[in-house]
Amino acid sequence: MSSTVARITTISSRSTESFDHAVREGVARAHATLRNVSGAWVKDQKVECTDGAITSFDVVLEVTFVLDD
Repeated sequence: MSSTVARITTISSRSTESFDHAVREGVARAHATLRNVSGAWVKDQKVECTDGAITSFDVVLEVTFVLDD
C-alpha cells in the first residue's frame, strides 16, 4: 500500500501589478525553493494604499508540498 505525506507552509507575496501576479510570483518562488509543490491556497489578501491609490497587492499563501520518501 502506498501513501503520500505532505507539508503545508505559509508564505507571503507582494506585487505592484495585481493579486493574480502576487499569487503567480509566490507560487513560482515556492516551486524554485521547495520540491514537489502540489498546490496553494490563498489564505488572505489585502492592498496597500497611498493618497487613495493602490500601491501594492499582498497575498498570504498556504503552499502544499509532498515530502520525499
